[in-house]
Amino acid sequence: MINITFPDKSVKQFEAGVTPLQIAESISPRLAREVLAASVDGNEWDLTRPISDDAELKLFKWDDPEGKHAFWHSSAHLLAEALQELYPGVKFGIGPAIENGFYYDIDPGENQLTSADFGKIEKKMLELAQKKEDIVRADIAKADAMKLFGDRGETYKCELISELEDGHITTYTQGNFTDLCRGPHLPNTGAIKAAKVMSLAGAYWRGDEKRNQLVRVYGITFPKKSMLDEYLALLEEAKKRDHRKLGKEMELFAFSQKVGAGLPLWLPKGAALRDRLEQFLRRIQRKYGYLQVITPHIGNKQLYVTSGHYAKYGKDSFQPIHTPEEGEEYLLKPMNCPHHCEIFRALPRSYRELPLRLAEFGTVYRYEQSGELHGLTRVRGFTQDDAHIFCAPDQIKDEFLKVMDIILYIFKALKFENYEAQISLRDPQHKEKYIGSDENWHLAEQAIIEACAEKGLNARTELGEAAFYGPKLDFMVKDAIGRRWQLGTIQVDYNLPERFELEYTGADNAKHRPVMIHRAPFGSMERFVAVLLEHTAGRFPLWLAPDQVAVLPISEKFNDYARRVAEELEQADVRAYIDDRSEKIGRKIRDTELKRVPYMLIVGEKEAENAEVSVRKQGEGDKGSMKIATFAKLIADEVSEMTKQ
Repeated sequence: MINITFPDKSVKQFEAGVTPLQIAESISPRLAREVLAASVDGNEWDLTRPISDDAELKLFKWDDPEGKHAFWHSSAHLLAEALQELYPGVKFGIGPAIENGFYYDIDPGENQLTSADFGKIEKKMLELAQKKEDIVRADIAKADAMKLFGDRGETYKCELISELEDGHITTYTQGNFTDLCRGPHLPNTGAIKAAKVMSLAGAYWRGDEKRNQLVRVYGITFPKKSMLDEYLALLEEAKKRDHRKLGKEMELFAFSQKVGAGLPLWLPKGAALRDRLEQFLRRIQRKYGYLQVITPHIGNKQLYVTSGHYAKYGKDSFQPIHTPEEGEEYLLKPMNCPHHCEIFRALPRSYRELPLRLAEFGTVYRYEQSGELHGLTRVRGFTQDDAHIFCAPDQIKDEFLKVMDIILYIFKALKFENYEAQISLRDPQHKEKYIGSDENWHLAEQAIIEACAEKGLNARTELGEAAFYGPKLDFMVKDAIGRRWQLGTIQVDYNLPERFELEYTGADNAKHRPVMIHRAPFGSMERFVAVLLEHTAGRFPLWLAPDQVAVLPISEKFNDYARRVAEELEQADVRAYIDDRSEKIGRKIRDTELKRVPYMLIVGEKEAENAEVSVRKQGEGDKGSMKIATFAKLIADEVSEMTKQ
C-alpha cells in the first residue's frame, strides 16, 4: 500500500500502481469524468500512469491552467494526426500548448496549406477524436527512437532526439500517429468535442533564420461546442477592442517606418493621457516618500557588464554605440536599475536615510525581433514607471507591503477588479541560470512569501519564473473580456547591491549592504495604455479621458455660444473641444461616439437663450438640460469620486 496526500493535506491509502484516474474514480464518478491531468510530487503526470510510491497528488480540471495545458497539448497531437492522414509526406517539428490553444510546426513538403483547408482539417480532427483513441505513453531507448523516427524520414524529430539523454525519452501514440513527447496527455481523444484551426504562419526551425522555414498551424479545441462559440465571440469583441485600431480612431499614437519599427509616436491626445497617468502615480508616490530622479538614455557598456544585464540581455539590445574615443562603447539603456545604483553610490549613505525610494519614468530600449512587435504591447522603446527602494534587511517586508498597497490602489482606481498574483521563484534544479548566493535567494523568497501571507493575498507560486537576479511578485490582470495580462511587478534583489558594492553606515558605525526592491506598478506606460484601452474599449474613466466633453453646436449660428461654453468649462478645469464642422448634428454625435468622448453638450437656440447645455452621456444617451456651472460641478464631483484615495 502507498500513502497519497491530497492538497488539503488529507491522506488516503491505495495499492501501489494505482493511477490518478483510478484515484479520481474512487472519490466520485463526476470527478473522474472532469479530471484532465495530474501532478505527482510536483511533476506533470498522465492520468493513466501508475504511482508506485508515497506521493502528493493534485488533480486538474478544465478550469485549472494545468488541465487546459494537457487538453491542448493532446489536441496538438490530434492536429498532427489529422495532418498526417490528409497530407502524406508531411514532417513534424514541435507542437506545444500555448496560452490559448496550441500550434504545430510542420514541413508540408510538396503539399500546399491555405486557409481554405481549415474546414477539412477540423473535420478530420473531430472524426479522429470521436474514435476515442487511447493516448499511450512509452519509454524508449535513444537508439530505438532514432530508428523509429529515422525510418519515417522525420529529420526534425531525429535532431531533437540526438540532443536528449538516453533513458529519459518517451513517446506518445494514438491511432497511427506516434510523437516524441514528455507529456502529459489526456487518457484518450474522446474529450475533444470542438476544434478550430485559427491561422497559419511562417516559423524558422528552432527560431534560426538560417534554417528551414516551416508552416506553423495554430488551433484551439474545447470539451464543448458552446465553449468554442463563446471563444469565437470573444475574439470578435477583442477585434473591436484592439488598441491599435482604437489608438488610431482616438488619435492617441502612431508608428512610422521612417522613425523605426517598434518606436511609438505619442500624438497630443495620447501624450496628455500618458501625462495624466504619470501625474496620478507621482501623487501616490509622493505620499509614500518617493524621490524623483532622471537618468540618461544611454550608459557606458561597462555599467551593464557590472550589473549582469549585458550578459543576460546583450543579444536583445541595440548594438553598442562606438565613440571617437578608442575602445569606448555605450549602449542604449536596456534597464534603469544600474543607473539608480550609481545614484545611490553618488553620496555617502546612512541608515537614517533608509529606506531610500528613487523613482523615474525612465525610457529603455531593447531590440525585439520584428516579427514579435505588436502595437504598444511589444515595442523597442518603452517607458517604465520604475522605482528602486534601497533598504535595510529588516525593512524589506514593510516596504514590500507598501508597494503592494500602491499596486492594488491603482487596480481599484482603474477598475481592474479581476486579478491574481504570482510569486515567481527560481528553479532549484537549474541554479546556474541565476546570480547570487543560496542564502540571499532564500532570504528574498521568504520576504515575498511572508508579505503575501500578511496581506492575505492568495498568490500562486511558480518555480523557474524569477528574474535572473531575484524572486518577484507579478500581478496578472484579467481584462473585461477575460484575457490575462501581466502588469505590476515587485522584485527583491540582494545581488545588484553586491555587484555595485553599495554600502551604508549603520547605527553601529559599520558598513552594511542595502537590499534593493525593484517595482513598476504599470509595468511600462506603453503596455499599460494598450491594456487599459482594450479593457475599457476606449471608454476611459472621466478623469483620464483625453477629451472629457465635446461641445456640438446644431449649426454655425451657435458656434459663438459653443465657444463661450467651452471657455467656461476650461476655466472650471474641464477638458472640452468644439466640433464646429458644417455637418448635421447626427453626424457629429456619431463621430463623437467613435472617439469615445464621455460627454456631449448639444447647443442650439433654446440652450443659447437659457444659458444652458443639453447633456448626452456616452453609452447612456440624453441627460436633460442644465446650466453650464451645474454641468461643470457634475464633472468635478464625478472626477473627485473616481480619484479619491
